[in-house]
Order: sequence, then C-alpha cells, then structure tokens
Amino acid sequence: MKNWMKISLWILLAAGVTVILYFANQEEIKKKYKNPKISIHVDGDAFLTEPELIDRLKLHRLIQENDRVGNLNIRKMEYVISCMPEVKNVKVFKRIGNEWDIQLNLRKPIARIFNTSGQSFYLDEDGFLMNRSSLHTARVLVFSGKIKDRFLPNSIFKIINNDSLKSIRNLDDIYRISNYVCNDPILHKLIGQVYREKNGDFILIPIVGDQKINLGTANSDEDVNDKFGRLLDFYKEAMPFEGWNKYSEISVKYEGQIVCRKRAN
Repeated sequence: MKNWMKISLWILLAAGVTVILYFANQEEIKKKYKNPKISIHVDGDAFLTEPELIDRLKLHRLIQENDRVGNLNIRKMEYVISCMPEVKNVKVFKRIGNEWDIQLNLRKPIARIFNTSGQSFYLDEDGFLMNRSSLHTARVLVFSGKIKDRFLPNSIFKIINNDSLKSIRNLDDIYRISNYVCNDPILHKLIGQVYREKNGDFILIPIVGDQKINLGTANSDEDVNDKFGRLLDFYKEAMPFEGWNKYSEISVKYEGQIVCRKRAN
C-alpha cells in the first residue's frame, strides 16, 4: 500500500511539473522578442555588418517588428545566414526569456581577381570564391591580366576536381600565390598587384620600387615555395646593398636562378 501511495505521489508531482512548464512555455512564446545579440568575428576587413545582417533577415521575413518568440525560426535563420557568401560559419540560438543570439565567423579575402570578361570577385583564405560587394572593399592582393576564370560561388578545390570544369586552371595558381604572400610578413607589405601575361607568367608588382618581378608559373606548392624563397633571400641579402632602384626586373622563373636586369641610366 505504501509503495502504491509513493508511486501515485510521484505521478502527481511529475504531472504538476509538466503542467507548470507547459504554461510557463506558453507565456514565454507569447513574449515579443528583442533584437538579437550579434557577435561577428573576422580577421581583417568585415564584408558584413550588424545592420546589413538584420536588413537581410528582414528581407527574408525571418525578423519582423513586434513579432513573438514562438515565431522565431532558428533553423531556417541559421540556414539562410550560412548561405551568405561572406559567412564562413554561423550559430543561432535562443536564451531564456525573449533574448536570442547570432554568432558568426566571416570569410577572410586574400585576393581580388579581375578577369578578361570584366568580372571582379574575391578569393578567401580557404579557397572560396566570393562575389564583390558594392558596400565594402578589402585591401588584398589584386590579380589582373590574362585571367579567363569566371566567377562561380564555390571552392576552388571543388572546381579543380570537377571534370566538367577542367578548363578553369588559373584559380589554383592564384590561390597558391596569394596564400603565400598573405602569410609572409615581408611579402604582404611588399607586393600589391599581380599581372598574368599571355604566356602564363605571373608578374609581381611591388608597392616599393618600380621594378617588376617575374615569378613564372605557379603549378604547385613546392614550385611557389621555392621561387618565393629565392626572392626573399635576394631581398634580405642583396637589396640592402644594391638599392631598390638598381634593377628594372627580377626573375625567379627558372629553377635555382635569380636573374636581374639592370635599369638603363
């Protein structure tokens, strides 16, 4: 008899707690939600601001004035934000009451590409292609010249491994060059533009001095590392003695060589 009474009391207690939680939840979902607390993490220039994010969510009718907590579609909102080209990853979640959070990491562009079709787009540190923004620009390495690659909202690694897109071959070279320059403290400050010539050579244009640097091709990581290694050795060991204006052209195109052309008097 005593066991029966204990079981009955536990059942009544559980039912009571369930009822209380149900009505508390009903009251909560009727509350009007506040504006979200937005945390944007980015290393470099931000291509998406808090007001712009809110405007886009309003455009998708995911945020509406004086709407209630129960109408917040967290999953759909997270999906819509994750599809924005500037966004690397995002997390949207509710907190107790009528408060909620959006946390997102933005992509970091490392190169801007101007192709022969008149298009302009960005390449980020993960090899992802980003369309240019009419509101924001980034101080990154600029690529121009004989570049036929067109913009596709995808990763260059997926493009390279896709048999139907094998004609697109410049983007992986551009990624290798820009990734190396972006991560080297000397070259990052030294090189401002890169021009691709008709024969496939990449010409680096320094910010300091008016000589041009012929890198040649950039067919592999090993090739790029070797060429930039020789160039850095030259800048560290020879330039302080020779001066920045002695040479009109420096070439590391050929394996194991640094060929310099003196400027005409």
